[in-house]
Amino acid sequence: MTAAETKPLVWLPFEPEELGEVPDSLRYETVDPEDLPDSADEVELYVLPYRFRAADGEVLANLPKLKVVQTMSAGVEHISAFVPERVQLCNGRGIHDTSTAELTLALILASLRGVPEFVRAQDRAEWRPETRESLADKRVLIVGYGQIGEAIEQRVLPFEAEVTRVARSARDGVHPIGELPRLLPDADVVVLIVPGTEETIGLFDAEMLGHLKDGALLVNISRGPVVDTEALLAELNSERIHAALDVVDPEPLPAEHPLWSAPNLLIAPHVGGNSSAMQPRAYRLVREQLQRFAAGEPLANVMSGDY
Repeated sequence: MTAAETKPLVWLPFEPEELGEVPDSLRYETVDPEDLPDSADEVELYVLPYRFRAADGEVLANLPKLKVVQTMSAGVEHISAFVPERVQLCNGRGIHDTSTAELTLALILASLRGVPEFVRAQDRAEWRPETRESLADKRVLIVGYGQIGEAIEQRVLPFEAEVTRVARSARDGVHPIGELPRLLPDADVVVLIVPGTEETIGLFDAEMLGHLKDGALLVNISRGPVVDTEALLAELNSERIHAALDVVDPEPLPAEHPLWSAPNLLIAPHVGGNSSAMQPRAYRLVREQLQRFAAGEPLANVMSGDY
């Protein structure tokens, strides 16, 4: 075995040159989850592709030297069950903050100002001016106030809106999730950016949606199952509330699904993190993680529990 072959092996979903300067004390292979190389017995750090599927996760149990799995997604619920206990799982926290916050703001503004209706009117060559809602002076409730929630807040505040923060547990300036029934009736815009866990699946069921004030806008930028689809459809069809969804349940949304024709609804095809801002932030995180790994330093974004 050559000296090069004794270096710890890293699997990447892209060419290592794209990362810039990486530690030369490691060796690198570019791999596809559907066509893994013969070096499976040697890999120690595996950077998963962004679109890594749960079905691909079974391979992780068959990598005997694996020490670290690095995802490029913030959520890891689709892969955590496949990661052996001996392996550190690190998520992509920080990669998607900018893109997700931008889309959140876009969905809020488009929904409040009636942009979808303007586009439809343009298709019909109709000139239809009307007064619509502004984000200014609105109360925005961010449910799941973490790093992305903070990025959303930073973009909402300059629009002269008021922000209330909610997270799993209370801390200074942040309400616990148990206070939602009390907080929701005062919110004009409710943004969901919670992770997909057993605690959050179905969190916004018929009862929770019923706490929303008439005319409120619900923006789901987290995971589709956080909102009960049938309960949401009932609210939308009554035209009591509005919604903007980057995520839905199920995904992808079948062509015949009633959400497509529901009133007061704007749908985006789960593109919150997928913008031109993603790649440079992903490369930076992976590069810095490789430097820590090579130096034997503690890794960033190590997951413990669901999140």
